[in-house]
Amino acid sequence: MSDFRFTRPNSFPPIVKNLIIINVLVYVAQLVFDKQLGLTGILALYPIDTPDFKPYQVATHMFTHSPQLKFHIVFNMFTLWMFGRILENVWGARRFLLFYLLCGIGAAACHLLIQHLRYDPAIVEQLTQAYYNNDIETMEGLASKAGFLAPAVGASGAIMGVMAAFAYLFPNTELYIMLIPFPVKAKWAMLGLAAIDLFGGVARVSGDNIAHFAHLGGAITGFLIVFFWNKTNRRSLY
Repeated sequence: MSDFRFTRPNSFPPIVKNLIIINVLVYVAQLVFDKQLGLTGILALYPIDTPDFKPYQVATHMFTHSPQLKFHIVFNMFTLWMFGRILENVWGARRFLLFYLLCGIGAAACHLLIQHLRYDPAIVEQLTQAYYNNDIETMEGLASKAGFLAPAVGASGAIMGVMAAFAYLFPNTELYIMLIPFPVKAKWAMLGLAAIDLFGGVARVSGDNIAHFAHLGGAITGFLIVFFWNKTNRRSLY
């Protein structure tokens, strides 16, 4: 007689739960200690060409969010719960945690690489001179060209990796997306998000403070990892 046991999927598995708790605790610490310690600046990921860059920021930035934008952390944590819990139930806690952290590191690597390639010493020199001369007008005029100096915070890169993995494993799952009046299959939703980030990263629209290439780096890392883990599986995005 066979011994078959049904295991009910965990709606709030431990790694997803603890990742959300850590992110929320860090966010609360930012709200409490930012004025005294500048905690967000310590934990954020700075360009590798600047003296503010520290190697530990590759890890800390993915647990840090903008204190001014509550929607930033709310949306990220909701998306992590919505897709991450499914992957953790499929893979188990250890594999999901490894996957999540690797996606965050991949996002940071892609973001740092693009910032390095866009680094312009001439603009840095102009900004430095304008700062010492208290030339606010020049500084504001150069702001749109100096995005390569901006620090990055947020779990979005790692979460884009989670979404890419979900779209790979469950490509035809129908998702209901805000403002779209009909369901969209996961594979098309993911490709659409990637296309938006690619456009945003290349176009560099003034006032856009989203780290688009971090998103793309996380998504590409997530896709490559799950593709490697499932290379003998015929399931794909198509």
